[in-house]
Amino acid sequence: GLTEPMLIRLDVESKLSEQLKLAFFHVRGDDKPAVLLHLLRSVVKPQDQTVVFVATKHHTEYLKELLTAQGIRCTHIYSSLDQTARKINIAKFSQGKCPVLLVTDVAARGLDIPMLDNVINFSFPAKGKLFLHRVGRVARAGRSGTAYSLVSPDEMPYVFDLHLFLGHPLILAGAQEMPAGEEGNAGGVLGRVPQSLVDDEESLLLTDHEGSLELRSLRRVADNAHKQYLRSRPGPSPESIKRAKDLDVSQLGMHPLFSARFEDTELERLKFVDSIKTYKSKATIFEINATSRTPASTVMRSKRRHDHALIEKFQRGQQEKRAAAVKGQGLSPAAPGPQDGEGGDEEDLQGVFSNVVSQKRKRGRGGEDGPRKKPQQPAQQDEDFYIPYRPKDFESERGLSVGGEGSAFEQQAAGAVLDLMGDENHNLNKNKQLLKWDRKKKRFVGQTGHEDKKKVRTESGRYISSSYKNNLYEKWKQKYKVDERDDDEE
Repeated sequence: GLTEPMLIRLDVESKLSEQLKLAFFHVRGDDKPAVLLHLLRSVVKPQDQTVVFVATKHHTEYLKELLTAQGIRCTHIYSSLDQTARKINIAKFSQGKCPVLLVTDVAARGLDIPMLDNVINFSFPAKGKLFLHRVGRVARAGRSGTAYSLVSPDEMPYVFDLHLFLGHPLILAGAQEMPAGEEGNAGGVLGRVPQSLVDDEESLLLTDHEGSLELRSLRRVADNAHKQYLRSRPGPSPESIKRAKDLDVSQLGMHPLFSARFEDTELERLKFVDSIKTYKSKATIFEINATSRTPASTVMRSKRRHDHALIEKFQRGQQEKRAAAVKGQGLSPAAPGPQDGEGGDEEDLQGVFSNVVSQKRKRGRGGEDGPRKKPQQPAQQDEDFYIPYRPKDFESERGLSVGGEGSAFEQQAAGAVLDLMGDENHNLNKNKQLLKWDRKKKRFVGQTGHEDKKKVRTESGRYISSSYKNNLYEKWKQKYKVDERDDDEE
C-alpha cells in the first residue's frame, strides 16, 4: 500500500568506520597473555576504556585473575554469569572504576557502552561479521578508536578471510622500517611483536604462576576449554588456508607500533632466530653417524647425483618466491586492490589471463573445440534483458546477515520442505501408543483407558496418578486381613 517507498540502510556503504585504526600482531598462542599485558600497560592510554574479547568464559576468569595479580584493574562478563553480578560489572566499567572489560562474544552485540576507546581481540573471530560486531563498539559518532588483534599461526586464514570480506588488501610489515602513520591504514598492518618484549612480560607471568595455585588451575581449565572451542569453531575457506601456508613468516617484519623503540638490534635478532628456524641439514637420516664407505651413504650420494636437476629447480623456485615476496611486500595475494590505477592493471591482467589460457591449450591439444566454446557462453547473455540468479552484492549481504546462512527467503524455503513420511510415522507412532504388550495374555492389548487417567496434586506440588488416593493401603489390609492378625497376636 506504499507509494514511492525508499529503502535506507546504514551498514552497506562502509562496513568499518574511517576513524577506526586496525593493527594485527602475529604471535604464538602461548605468548598472547604477555602481549596483552604489554598492550594494556604501555600502548593503551591509562584513561582509555578497553574491551578484550576472548574465546570462552574460562578465559575471562583466568585473564581476570592474571591481570589483577599484575595490578591492572579489570572486570569480566559472560553469558552464564548471574544477572546481578553482570549489572555490577558493567556499572564498574561504564563508570570508569575498571578501565578493562573482559568479555566473550555475548557482548559483541547488545551492550550499550558508548564511550569506548579500544578493542583487543585476544582470540581472533572466525567470521568477518563477528569481527565487525566486535570492533563496531569503538569509533562511533565521530570518535576515533583502535582495534588490536592478536593472531596466532592457526588463525592466519581467518585474517585473509576478513580482508577479503572487507575488500581491503592485507599490508604486511616489511623488514625495513615503515612510517608510523601507515599503521592507521584502513587495511591495517600485520607485523610481529619483538621477542625481547615478550620475554620481559613472560618472566613476570611465570613468577605469578609459580606463586599462585589458583592461577595454575585456571590456566589448565582455560587450555582445556580452548581445545573444545577449536572443535566447534567454523573452518576458514580453503583458498585462505592455501594463502596462509604460502605466507613466509620469516619475511614478516616488526609491527610499526614497536619499530620506533626496537630498531636495528631487534631486527638482527629476528633474522638470526629465523635463520635457526629455517636451518635444514643436508645430511639425511641414513647418513647420520655413517662414514663414506657405508652402503647407505653411497646410495644417498648416487640418488643426489640422479635427482640433481630436480633439486636445483625446486631450490630456484623457492628463492624466486622469497624474492617476489620481498619485492612486492605489503600487498598480499589475497585481494588485488580495485581502487588502484586502472590503466596499468588492465594490461597486467590481460597478460596474466593470456598466459593461463595458453597453458591450458597446451595441455589439451586434442580437444581444442572444448575450450573455444566456453568463452562464447557469456557473450550470449544480453545485458539489457538478462536477470542473474543472484544479485551483485549477494556475498556481501550474506556476510552482513545476522539470522544465518543466506537471506530470509532462503531460510523460509529451507523450512518449507514437504516431508511425506512425517505423517505416516506420526500415525504409526499413534497406533503403537494405543497397544501395549501384556505378558500374561502374551498378546497386544488396548491401552485406551490409560490416556484419560486423572491426576492429583500432592503437597509438594507434583502431579501423580489419582490411583494413589484410592485407599490402596486400606484395601490391601482388608484383603490380607492384616488387622485381624494383629488382634490375634495381641
